[in-house]
Amino acid sequence: MQQYLQNDAFFNQNHQEINSWLQKVKGDNDRTKAISIYYLVRDQIKYDPFTLLDGAKSLSSDYCLDNKAAYCIPKASLQITLSRACNIPARLGLADVRNHLSTPKLDELLKNEVFTMHAYVEQFIEGKWVKSTPAFNKELCDLVNIKPLEFDGVNHSLFHQFTTDGKKHMEYLKDHGQYAVMPTAFINKNCQLYYPHLELDFAEI
Repeated sequence: MQQYLQNDAFFNQNHQEINSWLQKVKGDNDRTKAISIYYLVRDQIKYDPFTLLDGAKSLSSDYCLDNKAAYCIPKASLQITLSRACNIPARLGLADVRNHLSTPKLDELLKNEVFTMHAYVEQFIEGKWVKSTPAFNKELCDLVNIKPLEFDGVNHSLFHQFTTDGKKHMEYLKDHGQYAVMPTAFINKNCQLYYPHLELDFAEI
Protein backbone atom coordinates (compact mmCIF):
# COMPACT_ATOMS: atom_id res chain seq x y z
CA MET A 1 0.00 0.00 0.00
CA GLN A 2 2.97 2.32 0.43
CA GLN A 3 2.95 3.28 -3.24
CA TYR A 4 -0.56 4.71 -2.78
CA LEU A 5 0.66 7.05 -0.03
CA GLN A 6 3.64 8.52 -1.88
CA ASN A 7 4.25 12.23 -2.30
CA ASP A 8 5.43 13.52 -5.70
CA ALA A 9 5.13 16.45 -8.10
CA PHE A 10 1.60 15.53 -9.19
CA PHE A 11 0.29 14.46 -5.77
CA ASN A 12 2.15 17.13 -3.80
CA GLN A 13 1.58 17.05 -0.05
CA ASN A 14 4.06 19.92 0.45
CA HIS A 15 2.08 22.72 -1.21
CA GLN A 16 1.80 25.78 1.01
CA GLU A 17 -2.01 25.48 1.17
CA ILE A 18 -2.23 21.77 2.00
CA ASN A 19 -2.27 22.27 5.76
CA SER A 20 -5.13 24.75 5.60
CA TRP A 21 -7.13 22.29 3.50
CA LEU A 22 -6.34 19.44 5.88
CA GLN A 23 -7.71 21.52 8.73
CA LYS A 24 -11.06 21.50 6.92
CA VAL A 25 -11.18 17.70 6.76
CA LYS A 26 -13.75 16.37 9.22
CA GLY A 27 -14.13 12.88 10.63
CA ASP A 28 -12.60 10.49 13.13
CA ASN A 29 -11.95 7.52 10.83
CA ASP A 30 -10.86 6.85 7.25
CA ARG A 31 -14.38 6.65 5.87
CA THR A 32 -15.63 9.93 7.31
CA LYS A 33 -12.38 11.68 6.39
CA ALA A 34 -12.58 10.31 2.82
CA ILE A 35 -16.15 11.62 2.52
CA SER A 36 -15.11 15.04 3.80
CA ILE A 37 -12.20 15.20 1.35
CA TYR A 38 -14.48 14.29 -1.53
CA TYR A 39 -16.91 17.14 -0.84
CA LEU A 40 -14.12 19.66 -0.25
CA VAL A 41 -12.60 18.93 -3.65
CA ARG A 42 -15.93 18.59 -5.45
CA ASP A 43 -17.30 21.95 -4.40
CA GLN A 44 -14.34 24.19 -3.56
CA ILE A 45 -12.59 23.66 -6.90
CA LYS A 46 -14.73 24.68 -9.86
CA TYR A 47 -14.85 22.37 -12.86
CA ASP A 48 -13.30 23.97 -15.95
CA PRO A 49 -12.53 21.59 -18.84
CA PHE A 50 -10.68 24.27 -20.79
CA THR A 51 -7.82 24.26 -18.29
CA LEU A 52 -6.49 21.09 -19.94
CA LEU A 53 -4.92 23.45 -22.49
CA ASP A 54 -2.33 24.31 -19.84
CA GLY A 55 -0.68 20.93 -20.45
CA ALA A 56 1.42 19.00 -17.96
CA LYS A 57 1.24 21.51 -15.12
CA SER A 58 -2.56 21.24 -15.17
CA LEU A 59 -2.42 17.57 -14.11
CA SER A 60 -1.24 18.23 -10.59
CA SER A 61 -2.94 18.90 -7.29
CA ASP A 62 -0.92 22.11 -7.14
CA TYR A 63 -2.84 23.39 -10.16
CA CYS A 64 -6.13 23.16 -8.26
CA LEU A 65 -4.75 24.93 -5.23
CA ASP A 66 -3.18 27.69 -7.31
CA ASN A 67 -6.17 28.29 -9.60
CA LYS A 68 -9.26 27.08 -7.68
CA ALA A 69 -10.58 25.75 -11.01
CA ALA A 70 -9.59 22.67 -12.99
CA TYR A 71 -10.82 19.68 -14.99
CA CYS A 72 -11.26 16.12 -13.80
CA ILE A 73 -7.62 14.93 -13.61
CA PRO A 74 -6.23 17.71 -11.39
CA LYS A 75 -9.34 17.59 -9.19
CA ALA A 76 -8.75 13.85 -8.77
CA SER A 77 -5.10 14.61 -8.04
CA LEU A 78 -6.11 16.91 -5.20
CA GLN A 79 -8.47 14.31 -3.74
CA ILE A 80 -5.64 11.76 -3.89
CA THR A 81 -3.13 14.17 -2.33
CA LEU A 82 -5.39 15.05 0.60
CA SER A 83 -6.24 11.38 1.12
CA ARG A 84 -2.59 10.36 1.19
CA ALA A 85 -1.82 13.21 3.59
CA CYS A 86 -4.47 11.68 5.89
CA ASN A 87 -2.81 8.26 5.49
CA ILE A 88 -5.65 6.96 3.32
CA PRO A 89 -4.25 5.03 0.33
CA ALA A 90 -5.52 6.56 -2.90
CA ARG A 91 -4.92 6.13 -6.62
CA LEU A 92 -5.98 7.60 -9.96
CA GLY A 93 -8.43 5.93 -12.33
CA LEU A 94 -8.82 6.88 -16.00
CA ALA A 95 -11.64 6.15 -18.42
CA ASP A 96 -13.11 7.20 -21.76
CA VAL A 97 -16.63 8.63 -21.52
CA ARG A 98 -19.24 10.19 -23.77
CA ASN A 99 -20.86 13.35 -22.43
CA HIS A 100 -24.26 13.95 -24.04
CA LEU A 101 -24.52 17.40 -22.44
CA SER A 102 -21.25 18.83 -23.69
CA THR A 103 -21.43 22.50 -24.63
CA PRO A 104 -20.97 23.72 -28.23
CA LYS A 105 -17.86 25.60 -27.08
CA LEU A 106 -16.29 22.41 -25.70
CA ASP A 107 -17.34 20.39 -28.76
CA GLU A 108 -15.63 22.96 -30.96
CA LEU A 109 -12.45 22.66 -28.91
CA LEU A 110 -12.28 18.87 -28.76
CA LYS A 111 -13.83 18.01 -32.14
CA ASN A 112 -14.64 14.56 -30.75
CA GLU A 113 -17.64 13.18 -28.86
CA VAL A 114 -15.36 11.02 -26.71
CA PHE A 115 -13.91 12.53 -23.56
CA THR A 116 -10.72 10.52 -23.16
CA MET A 117 -8.81 10.36 -19.87
CA HIS A 118 -11.78 11.19 -17.67
CA ALA A 119 -10.47 10.81 -14.12
CA TYR A 120 -11.88 9.20 -11.02
CA VAL A 121 -10.35 8.32 -7.65
CA GLU A 122 -10.07 5.09 -5.70
CA GLN A 123 -9.58 5.36 -1.94
CA PHE A 124 -8.85 2.32 0.21
CA ILE A 125 -11.54 2.51 2.89
CA GLU A 126 -12.31 -0.15 5.49
CA GLY A 127 -10.62 -2.92 3.55
CA LYS A 128 -11.73 -2.18 0.00
CA TRP A 129 -11.17 0.22 -2.88
CA VAL A 130 -14.04 2.67 -3.34
CA LYS A 131 -14.43 4.78 -6.49
CA SER A 132 -15.61 8.40 -6.70
CA THR A 133 -15.28 11.33 -9.06
CA PRO A 134 -15.13 14.87 -7.64
CA ALA A 135 -15.12 16.61 -11.03
CA PHE A 136 -18.48 18.39 -11.17
CA ASN A 137 -19.10 20.91 -8.40
CA LYS A 138 -22.63 21.34 -7.05
CA GLU A 139 -22.96 24.88 -8.40
CA LEU A 140 -22.28 23.66 -11.94
CA CYS A 141 -24.61 20.66 -11.55
CA ASP A 142 -27.44 22.91 -10.42
CA LEU A 143 -26.81 25.21 -13.37
CA VAL A 144 -27.05 22.44 -15.98
CA ASN A 145 -29.81 20.44 -14.27
CA ILE A 146 -27.68 17.49 -13.14
CA LYS A 147 -28.01 15.88 -9.75
CA PRO A 148 -24.56 16.18 -8.12
CA LEU A 149 -22.84 12.93 -7.26
CA GLU A 150 -22.94 12.06 -3.58
CA PHE A 151 -20.40 9.86 -1.78
CA ASP A 152 -20.83 7.73 1.34
CA GLY A 153 -17.40 6.09 1.46
CA VAL A 154 -18.97 2.65 0.95
CA ASN A 155 -20.52 2.63 -2.51
CA HIS A 156 -18.91 3.68 -5.79
CA SER A 157 -19.95 7.13 -6.98
CA LEU A 158 -19.18 7.52 -10.69
CA PHE A 159 -22.19 7.79 -12.92
CA HIS A 160 -23.96 10.96 -13.96
CA GLN A 161 -26.10 8.74 -16.17
CA PHE A 162 -29.13 11.05 -16.45
CA THR A 163 -30.12 14.65 -15.86
CA THR A 164 -32.82 15.38 -13.31
CA ASP A 165 -35.43 15.32 -16.10
CA GLY A 166 -34.33 11.88 -17.34
CA LYS A 167 -32.19 12.84 -20.33
CA LYS A 168 -29.01 10.85 -20.88
CA HIS A 169 -25.91 12.65 -19.64
CA MET A 170 -22.70 10.62 -19.37
CA GLU A 171 -21.79 7.05 -20.23
CA TYR A 172 -18.53 5.25 -19.55
CA LEU A 173 -17.07 3.69 -22.70
CA LYS A 174 -13.80 2.17 -21.49
CA ASP A 175 -12.02 1.92 -18.15
CA HIS A 176 -8.24 2.14 -18.46
CA GLY A 177 -7.54 1.05 -14.88
CA GLN A 178 -5.82 2.61 -11.90
CA TYR A 179 -2.42 4.22 -11.32
CA ALA A 180 -0.25 4.94 -8.29
CA VAL A 181 1.64 7.65 -10.19
CA MET A 182 0.54 10.03 -12.92
CA PRO A 183 0.78 8.13 -16.27
CA THR A 184 1.88 11.11 -18.34
CA ALA A 185 2.97 9.08 -21.38
CA PHE A 186 -0.36 7.24 -21.48
CA ILE A 187 -2.30 10.49 -21.15
CA ASN A 188 -0.19 12.01 -23.93
CA LYS A 189 -0.84 9.06 -26.21
CA ASN A 190 -4.60 9.12 -25.77
CA CYS A 191 -4.98 12.88 -26.03
CA GLN A 192 -2.91 12.91 -29.21
CA LEU A 193 -5.10 10.12 -30.59
CA TYR A 194 -8.42 11.83 -29.85
CA TYR A 195 -7.42 15.51 -30.04
CA PRO A 196 -4.41 15.75 -32.39
CA HIS A 197 -5.32 19.31 -33.39
CA LEU A 198 -4.76 20.57 -29.84
CA GLU A 199 -1.09 19.54 -29.79
CA LEU A 200 -1.29 18.94 -26.04
CA ASP A 201 1.91 18.15 -24.16
CA PHE A 202 1.65 16.23 -20.90
CA ALA A 203 5.36 15.54 -20.51
CA GLU A 204 6.48 15.24 -16.92
CA ILE A 205 6.76 18.44 -14.93
